[in-house]
Amino acid sequence: MTAVLPLHAQVPRPLRVAWASIERANPASPYLEAFRSGMRELGYTEGKDLVIDPWWGEGTEARLAQQIDAMVRSQPDVIVAQGGLALHPLMVAQVKIPIVFGVSADPIEAKIAESFARPGGNATGMTFFALELVGKRMQIMKEALPTMKRVALLADPQHPGQHKELAAAQAAADNLGLQVSYFPVHSEAELESALADIAHARFDAILAFSDGFTQSFAGRIAEFSLQQRIPAVDGWSPFARQGNLMIYGPVLEECYRRLAVYVDKIRKGARPGDLPIELPTKVELVINLKTASRIGVTIPQALLLRADELIK
Repeated sequence: MTAVLPLHAQVPRPLRVAWASIERANPASPYLEAFRSGMRELGYTEGKDLVIDPWWGEGTEARLAQQIDAMVRSQPDVIVAQGGLALHPLMVAQVKIPIVFGVSADPIEAKIAESFARPGGNATGMTFFALELVGKRMQIMKEALPTMKRVALLADPQHPGQHKELAAAQAAADNLGLQVSYFPVHSEAELESALADIAHARFDAILAFSDGFTQSFAGRIAEFSLQQRIPAVDGWSPFARQGNLMIYGPVLEECYRRLAVYVDKIRKGARPGDLPIELPTKVELVINLKTASRIGVTIPQALLLRADELIK
């Protein structure tokens, strides 16, 4: 005799996740793939008990903002925001659905959270904002460029927490006997003006702070670096992969994989406001040897041996 399931024993509704990004539509996004991997590790199977619905901004925050009403109407259980530029329109729209984020900003300065330990509200996740990495990054720059004396700092002054990064960079420079000059840039015109000034003053290197603005112009900075033979360093791997000398900073794919843990906890009843915001635990050193060769920089062997990735 075939057993008949009682009416209340229906299959649970799949977990529905909205992936919000200002990137152009990219189903193979390494960050989306990392999140998917994290969900698989937790036992979820797409098409069975998990549905991930990507919403792409096609390169602009404004385009993503236009889709928020439709996103909310699709009734996701959780929204995962890839970066502060994706999170911002969700916060402006006062979306009440639980949000899990990966951002580069200081979440307190950005008014995303009340504290790291207890964010409050309906949003939590990871921040790549780790001040101790600023000093370490400058130390590695000095090791790679031992004759370096003057460093140009490129940063978006509107990036929440930027002033803390600037103070950390100045402290590290003082310890290393370096002179730093700050170039605030928040538009393409400001960036071009800053690059012209850096070329004219013949700085020894550029340290770009890791944020959405500097990443969006990583290719332009690399072009300038090769033309002027002024090495540029940042904290996220795409910066090096687009032609700049090197990066030292968090493994972003690992951070987005970790966001799956937050989504799973929320699925099981946790409130986002009670889940502590985490900092990266895994960092990487990526060196672009092609760029080093083209701008005449010889990377010390000891640093090459410590690199997690060498772009040849």
